[in-house]
Amino acid sequence: MAYNYDPQNIFARILRGEIPCSKVHETPHALAFNDIRPQAPHHVLVIPKGSYVNADHFALEATDAEIVDFTRCIGHICKSLGLQPGAGGQGYRLIANSGEDGVQEVPHYHVHILGGRVLGRMLQKN
Repeated sequence: MAYNYDPQNIFARILRGEIPCSKVHETPHALAFNDIRPQAPHHVLVIPKGSYVNADHFALEATDAEIVDFTRCIGHICKSLGLQPGAGGQGYRLIANSGEDGVQEVPHYHVHILGGRVLGRMLQKN
């Protein structure tokens, strides 16, 4: 499926330096920053620097270097915040919304890393 990327979305503007952010970490292919409306004690957004609309767009069209760098950036954030369950942390939630049904608000691929408290169930059990 072809995606039309909007270069005026807020994350594209952050990447161009037009809008400031509270940067947590930056790599050659990714930027991580604190969410302006945090939903947990730790709420960091990680975005690729490339023009990708959502997860499937990124997975199918990003280069191997972009995918590895983005994924390692997520790992770095979880480690630096002390969230890794395997290293004594209490865990985290990783969320990526896609499209209208997924309630994606910004049409630039991004993941939310949330942690620092019990987050509850995402969906009701059937």
